[in-house]
Amino acid sequence: MNPSRPRIVVLTSAELGPPPGLGRLQDRAEVQVVDAAGLEQALPGARGLFLWDFFSAALRDAWPAADALEWVHVAAAGVDSLLFDELRDSEVVVTNAHGVFDRPIAEFVLASILAFDKRLHESMRLQREHTWRHRETASVRGSRVLVIGTGGIGREIARLLRAVGAQVRGAGRRAVDDDPDFGVVLRSDALPEHVGWADHVVNATPLTPSTTGLLDAAVFAAMRPGAHVVNIGRGASLVEQDLLEALRAGALGGASLDVLTQEPPDQGSPLWDAPGLVLSAHLSGDVLGWRDTLAEQFLEHAHRWLAGQPFDTVVDTRLGYVPRATPDRSRG
Repeated sequence: MNPSRPRIVVLTSAELGPPPGLGRLQDRAEVQVVDAAGLEQALPGARGLFLWDFFSAALRDAWPAADALEWVHVAAAGVDSLLFDELRDSEVVVTNAHGVFDRPIAEFVLASILAFDKRLHESMRLQREHTWRHRETASVRGSRVLVIGTGGIGREIARLLRAVGAQVRGAGRRAVDDDPDFGVVLRSDALPEHVGWADHVVNATPLTPSTTGLLDAAVFAAMRPGAHVVNIGRGASLVEQDLLEALRAGALGGASLDVLTQEPPDQGSPLWDAPGLVLSAHLSGDVLGWRDTLAEQFLEHAHRWLAGQPFDTVVDTRLGYVPRATPDRSRG
């Protein structure tokens, strides 16, 4: 290997294929594209790793072969499938798709709230039944939305919802009285004390030990009658059986789940037919051209890394996400 051209391994799959634009690195780096089966053999001597197959957990098993690794970039906002103790304890810098999905997911959340308040799913059902039934709908303007998760995605959701007249509060690790996007931020570890305020409760948290099972029976019981739950974070942040029981009991008005603990759910899963539950196939951030955007972001990061420049954003591997204020770290 030419020491002046560090080697970057790109992990992909047969379904995904290689990311576009890798040829733009050929003058400055050696790029090796492999699948999960070839990762362990490719890692020795590699200094960079791009997880284009962003849900792959192959690095955990191949980690002993990563003898020169300095930087890992994952083409996803959530890094829960990547992190493990050995990586956390290392000096490897981790970057992610920070910022890429903020606006698309915010638009999806707005669409979910509009569909619920304007009863669009009910209209589609009545149309299939050839039934003409006049109904009244709710106004998004003035509605109350609690957004759990105050990172980039949560903040974009808050800004978009406030732009259409919704009242928005946030829930995060720390309480804040004068947040620029949320106004008030409440503690997410005390959700049962706060969720009764909201017409819509949106989960936008990364998956960490503190957010696993965050939305449970106690939270659903504390919500106002007829409230609507939206989950675009991670499936494991919501206890699905508790949600099903709340929906069946009529305690909640409905739920919109873009993420599940098992994707796709089994054909016999009760989620398919639960009353008031709308499922989508983990697509809230996937607008047309999203793969090109992810590849371009990686290339920008790679050029910074190759030039010895610090990254703009770095994942805190202890927290599991990019903090709002991230100290610059270069490849060191």
